Formats: sequence, C-alpha cells, structure tokens
Amino acid sequence: MNTNRGISSYGNGNTISNNAVGSHARVIATPPAERIGAPIASSVAPTGRGTWDMGIVTILSEELRALRDELQLERHKEPGGLYFYRGEHPAPDSTARIVAIQAQSQGQRSTMAALENLRRHYAPRLWALVGVGGGIHDEHARIGNVIVSTEVVYYENRKINPLGDVRRRGEHRQAPAQVVHAVNAFFTEHGTPARIHGQLASRSSQEYEVYPGLIGSGEAVVADRDSDIRRYLAHYNEKVLAVDMEAGGLSQYWQENSVHDETNPGWIVVRGVSDNADEKKGHAHHELAARNAAHVLRLLLPFVC
Repeated sequence: MNTNRGISSYGNGNTISNNAVGSHARVIATPPAERIGAPIASSVAPTGRGTWDMGIVTILSEELRALRDELQLERHKEPGGLYFYRGEHPAPDSTARIVAIQAQSQGQRSTMAALENLRRHYAPRLWALVGVGGGIHDEHARIGNVIVSTEVVYYENRKINPLGDVRRRGEHRQAPAQVVHAVNAFFTEHGTPARIHGQLASRSSQEYEVYPGLIGSGEAVVADRDSDIRRYLAHYNEKVLAVDMEAGGLSQYWQENSVHDETNPGWIVVRGVSDNADEKKGHAHHELAARNAAHVLRLLLPFVC
C-alpha cells in the first residue's frame, strides 16, 4: 500500500483538504500545530504549577494589606494585567508558597472569578478565604474574635409561595477531610477557644478568641438583629457563628471543580468579626478584624500546609 501525505493541485481556486481517493486509500490528518501557517493554540500557563501551597482570596483592601504585612507578601503583576501578592513562609517541614488576590467586588460571583484566576495562574493546592465577617452569635462571635470554618451554609435558595411566604432551603458544604483534621489539630494545640494577643498596637495587650464554627453565606448584607436570615441560620444550626457574602462561592467553586482529573484543592474560611450584623454595622472595626484574621491564618499554616 502506498501512502501519500500530500496532493498537488494545479489551477485557480482549488482547495483540497484531508481527501483520499482509490481502493484502500486513507487520510493521515496532520495535527494543527504541524500545519504550515496554522496558529498555535495559546493558553495562560500557570506560574510554577503544582508548587503553590495556598491561594487566598480577599475582598477588601484592609484584608489584603493585613495579609501582606502578616505574611510579608510582595506585589506581582502577571502579563495579563492581574495583580497578585506572593511570598514564602517557613513551615516545620518545608516552606509554604502563598499567593493572594483581591476580588473585584463583594459577593459569590466575583469570588468565583478570583478563584479561577488563582487556579489558572498558580494552581494552589489549598484555597483560603480570609477577611472580615459579621458575627451572629453573642457569646462566641464578639468583635475582634476570629471564626475558622470548614463548613458553609448557603442560605439564598428559597421558595416564595403565592401568599408571599418565604421558605429558605439551605445548602450545607464541608471542606475535605484532611483540612478538617488539620483545623482540629490546630485547636487541639491552641485550645478551644484559642486565646491570642491582639494584633493592633492599640490592642496588643488584649486577647481575642478563635473558635471553630459554621459560616452562613449569601448575597445579602445583614444589618438587622431581627433579620429572618439570622433566625433561619440559628434554627438551621446553632453553630453558625458568622455571616459573609463569599464563602458560598468558594465552596461551590470547589465542588464543581471536583470533577476535574487534577487534584482538587481543599478550602478553609477565616473570618475576623468586624460587626454583629445589626444596625450598628459599619467599617470602624475592619482593620482590627482583618489583622486578627491574617494572624490566625499564619498560625494555621503549619497545620494546613
């Protein structure tokens, strides 16, 4: 059998592509990259794929500044124009490589886009959402305290019947077992609650407490002590200690990426309590809460990385 890899055509306007003529003839298709003049497909190549231990998403500038200072991260601009903050932090058995990004805005959708940017450029093996949240538990979630969460209750799903009655349908997701074990080990070593000295100079002599607990997450900014969201979460699980607008996006992104062949990283949420999700909600304690959360993340690194 003769194999012909090319066909010559003479004349004007002739086009021949992957044709075979005659008995037992066959076509050998040339891969696109080998075709003369064919464009080579391009993609964003991860920077040091497989070597980044933690990818962090923040929402507010105060949150990213606190992480930058606590973990000594340096600003880096990728060719596409995205800004990341990167650094290395010593751990008992190795050095943890960390990269952080600030989402464009609050909410689940922007958080998922930020996570995708981290995945495409750095492919970290653990995702973290670090910053401030609203406390909804009077005893544990006081301003300045920190909640470490491996469980998220997404509260936005709901049914509205013809009479206007709203019935919420929560979704409950938990981080992978290895992350849960790591967080348990942290509290075994530091106590429950863990008692940590304040991270602001004005409060360095004061202690704050760190608790494990659930995070309630949705698109609503909760600023009402009598909110139906607070009542729903308290009824759903009394261990929901705080609320935010992003953790649901993190847990959803992780779940949907679990179908990929590549290793799907775990996730963790660290929220410093900046308000009590009531009418006094404001920005006065953002820096305090953000710095406490960043410090707790640093203490967690030897356990999760």
